[in-house]
This record gives sequence, C-alpha cells and structure tokens, in this order.
Amino acid sequence: MARIGVISVSDGRDYVHGGIVGFIRAAEDRLVAALTAAGHTVVRGREPVGSNQQAVAVARRVQASGVDLTVLHYAVWAFPHFTMLAAGALTSPLLLLSNIDPVQPGMVGMLAAGGALDQIGRDHARLWGDPEDPELIAEIGAKARAAAAVTSLRGSTFGRIGGRPMGMNTAVAATDQWQRVFGVDVEEIDQWEIVRRAELADAGEAKGAREWLERNAAGVHYDGRKLTPEILERQIRSYLAMRDLIAEWHLDFTGIKGQPELTQYFATMDVTEAFLNDPYDWNGPKQTHVCATEADMDGALTMQLLKQIAGTPVLFADVRHYHADRDIWDLCNSGQHATWYAARSADAEENLAKVHLYPEVFFFPAGGASVHHLAAPGEMTLARLTRKNGAYRMQLMLGAFENYDDRTNEQLMRRSTWEWPHAFARLDAAAGDFLSRFGANHIHAVPGDHRAAVRAVCALLDVTLDEFTRAS
Repeated sequence: MARIGVISVSDGRDYVHGGIVGFIRAAEDRLVAALTAAGHTVVRGREPVGSNQQAVAVARRVQASGVDLTVLHYAVWAFPHFTMLAAGALTSPLLLLSNIDPVQPGMVGMLAAGGALDQIGRDHARLWGDPEDPELIAEIGAKARAAAAVTSLRGSTFGRIGGRPMGMNTAVAATDQWQRVFGVDVEEIDQWEIVRRAELADAGEAKGAREWLERNAAGVHYDGRKLTPEILERQIRSYLAMRDLIAEWHLDFTGIKGQPELTQYFATMDVTEAFLNDPYDWNGPKQTHVCATEADMDGALTMQLLKQIAGTPVLFADVRHYHADRDIWDLCNSGQHATWYAARSADAEENLAKVHLYPEVFFFPAGGASVHHLAAPGEMTLARLTRKNGAYRMQLMLGAFENYDDRTNEQLMRRSTWEWPHAFARLDAAAGDFLSRFGANHIHAVPGDHRAAVRAVCALLDVTLDEFTRAS
C-alpha cells in the first residue's frame, strides 16, 4: 500500500479557527482511521493549518517523511492562500479532499483552493465525500498507489540484456525519452554476461534446484536431447547469473533479448524469466523482480508499474490467437508467465503442482525447458504502454481469465504452441477494435480491477490514456 500525507486546512481568523479546530480534528480522525484500515501508512500534519507559518511548517514536515501522495483536507471553509503556501513546500502529488457536510463549507474551501492552484498550473486531483464511504477510500487509495508507482520509477535502473530482438521495434525505446518522461536510466549489458556468469554459478545450488523442480512440478519431461538434466541446470545457472547481475548493477527491472543467440546456441531463458517474475524460488519466498522476455523495454516498464500498483507478479504474453467461436484470446509466450499464475497461490508447491517442464519446440534449437501451465481464472486488468508518433499512450482494458473442462483446455492449447504457458482471456474489447488499435504483440496483466490506479498513473505522467471497452 501507499504512504499518504494528510494536512487539514482551516480558517485564518483566530476566533473562527479556535471555534472549529475540534470539528476539523474529528473529521481528520475519521479520514485517517479509514485510510489506515485500508492498509495505508498515514502521516498526519502536526496540526490543522490556520496561519501562513503553519502552512509552510506542517507541509515541510509531511514532505520530509517521504509520502507518495499528500491529501489536503477541507472539512471547513479554508483560506486558499494556505493551500498555495503548503503546495509550495510539497513535491508529492496533491489530492484535494472536501467533506459533504452542509453546515461547514469544506467544498467551498476546496473549490477556492483548487482554482488558485489551477491559476499557477499546479496539477492536482479532487475528491469529495464522507471518509467512511468505502468507495471514496478506494478512490483515494487508487490515486495513492498510482503516485507510489510513479515515484518508484524515478531514479530506477532498467537492465537491458542484449539489444533489439528479431527486428522488434516495439521492444526498443529511446533512453532520453525514458529519462524525461519516467525518470528511468537504462544500463546496457551484453548477453555474454549470462553465459559467462552461468559457467561460474554454484553447481550445487543448480543441482538442488533441479531436484526441487523434479519433486514439486507436475512433471519434468526429459527427452534426452532438447531437455536433459544438464540443460535444465544450465537454465537454472542462467537464473543465478541474472540474480548476480541484478545485485551487482543494482537493477530494478530487466529484460533479456534471448532470441536468436541464446535460444540457438546456449539455452532458452524460459526458466530464468519465469522464476525472476515469481515471488519464490527453491530458496523460499523472495522479492518479485520484473524481467521481460525479448528485452521488451516498454513491456518491462508496463510490468514494473503494474507490479507497484497491484503488488503481485505480472503476466507477460503474446496476443497469440483469437478463438472467434468462443470470443476468447489465447495469451501465450514461451516460458514468460510466472509459475505463480498457475494457481495464484502463496504456496509455491500449489502452483508448481500445475506446472510442467517440456522440451522446447523447433524455434529454439539450443533446447531447454518450456514452463507449461494454464493461468488460473479470475478478473484481470490488462495494459500496455505503446507509442504513437513517438508519444507514449497507455492502452488499458478489463478482462477475465477463463478455464474450462480438461478436454476443452487441452484442445484449445493444442491449437497454438501447446508446450508454452497459456491464459484464455475474455476482454472487454471487440476483437476488430482491439486488432485495429492495439500497438504491440505483447500484453501484460495483473489480477483484479486496477483501472482507476492506471488512469491516475497516466494523469501523473501526462501519458495519453487509450482505454478499450465494448461499449465504446
């Protein structure tokens, strides 16, 4: 969850402020209690602001605490210049929040303050309502999570392992644009580092990890040619090599080119990418690390934002096939789906019980295991940062993953590349509209409806929102 500052603003007349400060504190207590109950960390202003000096001092203390979002709270009529002074001391995004009490004109105070901020071009959002309304608290939470996600990008580093894959322009972004729009630096690293470091990786850990997979996965299907214990350990050592690179270079998120060099001459990165994106490995729970296949920069950036918003691993997939008879899409990509999506369980073994490791297909002659499973059902938010005429847009839609009986699942998976992981998605988008407008072959998803937070991210980044719905 997010870290939220709350500053209540009051009337500047001493005799008025003294008579209403108790009302303000009571209203603020209710707001803070509701936000805290929703899981947020709340940093309260030391006191309601009733003077110029208080406006600056209170705002500076809240800002120094490292909040993601500051709520300027209007329970009463408030002198607008207090907001202006506080805003000058705040660098976090601002949310103006008024009550709806007809006795105390908090809404008037919010409108006056918001208009003053508009005049100087200071961006802000506005909400109003009873703090005990769960929908209002959810809206505040969505904006706070969005602010936290945007803040997390500033000063972060993306590690691009290799260059453009197979001529895929949508996977390559301009580093100066990333610095300007998102505040992200890009560290270029050669794929040889995976090969070199894999040879130096701990052979004992690689063997133990292979045996852990053999015990816990639904099946490890060796064929003696493309998938052997030795090749699987090579893939595991590649994961260990990536962990070393991430730690040494302080990489916040990454992408591996993979194709065609590694997949032709070394091993596929399916196991490496899946377990980097998982919240666990053979050593137990760990921090999820976003790693995009095909060194997809915009894909990785989308995934990093979605991870921060949803707090879960993020699915990466190709938009592989549309089953028109069922109006569903097969989202499928070699190995990239985190194994967590097989059951979306906190228990690694419960997920792995639905995961098979199969020998890779003819696209990848170097061989290795493909991480095969079917994503568990449930509501999903699907999104992708794409570019049109050089400018970023966020393409967004709601959807749901579906499962069917075993026979139908098997038939549908065999109509594309069966060995790879699959997710059967029903999208809130007409097929013709989606295929005409969507700006990439890759798409990303997290469980639940997080569209409000994604919309707020777009507003904070000044990125165009391109939302799909069947109604539109």
